[in-house]
Amino acid sequence: MVDIATIGLFLIAATASLFMSWAIGAGSSGSTPFAPAVGANAISVMRAGFVVGLCCFLGAVLQGANVSEAVGEDLIIGVTLSAEAATIGLTIAAGLVVIGIFTGYPIATAFTVTGAVIGAGFAMGGDPAWAKYQEIAALWLLTPFVGGGIAYLTARALREEPIPERQVVLILAAIVGVLLANIEFAMLGPPDGGASIAVTAAGSLPGSTVLGSAATTGAIAAACAGGLRWDMRRGTKVAERHFLLAMGALVAFSAGGSQVGLAVGPLVPLIDDIGLSITALLLGGGVGLLVGAWTGATRMIKAISQDYSSLGPRRSIAALIPSFAIAQVAILFGIPVSFNQIVVSAIIGSGYAAASSGGVSARKMGFTVLAWVLSLAGSIVITYGGYRVVDVLLL
Repeated sequence: MVDIATIGLFLIAATASLFMSWAIGAGSSGSTPFAPAVGANAISVMRAGFVVGLCCFLGAVLQGANVSEAVGEDLIIGVTLSAEAATIGLTIAAGLVVIGIFTGYPIATAFTVTGAVIGAGFAMGGDPAWAKYQEIAALWLLTPFVGGGIAYLTARALREEPIPERQVVLILAAIVGVLLANIEFAMLGPPDGGASIAVTAAGSLPGSTVLGSAATTGAIAAACAGGLRWDMRRGTKVAERHFLLAMGALVAFSAGGSQVGLAVGPLVPLIDDIGLSITALLLGGGVGLLVGAWTGATRMIKAISQDYSSLGPRRSIAALIPSFAIAQVAILFGIPVSFNQIVVSAIIGSGYAAASSGGVSARKMGFTVLAWVLSLAGSIVITYGGYRVVDVLLL
């Protein structure tokens, strides 16, 4: 039987986790997925906040386990996060994110939470998990260049004359279909993991799994391109707006799968003592993301969609496709990643594809990068100090 003190400490940590999930929903995961669509006037700010909340909730439940377990168990070696450490780390990280929300600068949530967990772990006497840090650092450093580069090339392809815009958009839809067929969902896999649509379908087809997966992937890619081509009967511009909204929904779904781990990950080491499952944590975190998106995301949606670059539908599509791909790679490998970093980098790349780069604010970008760096370093130092102070006071 679980004692009252353990339950009480867990509830305090869970409250901090709920606050963190609200902050994430109101900030990165609630604002960035539909910001390009709002910037392209494809959807209103209020409607974007409503839709993104639903998509984030679904992503949290269906794809959130990998990142949650990594944040809770893989960032520190030699110690297990206590309820006190989880509470202090989540509260400090959420506070930094809230500061970003109300100042209009997108603080990188993954940086703050990762730093807070590392700082708390060091304060408890843990050792650095260098192998995991290398994975995280590689993705964080590559994201601006890969995401921004792909967005730039995609936007340029949509501008060039040799290949008609209509054909480029259909090719992009097929690429999205390939990605969609091969991302993992919890409901399709074993209890301790996930599986993709392609792999699941291949299991029921005759022949080898590789051929079955390839056939399923091709069928889904063709269906996506075919559906968009059918939609083009009402005009290419109309179809592009619908494609943009669909990409926003996919990126929001991916945001839920990635960002929920930042909120509930520190609680993962505690659930065995309470008797909860990881699914219960993901449901709670998903609700927090949902409420955060519905109640606080509109400010950051406006900031990102209007302050960073003047986006049309084509450049918005170019920004969201690499964002979706990078997010799913992070989820697959259990790496905490910031959606602010992913989408803002892609927006910059697509913005520079215009005839003039004047639509991109270099000053705004400079302050944003500085905020990312300071959020990581500051969360480590503040959480380390905060835990040590609390530990001394409780002695």
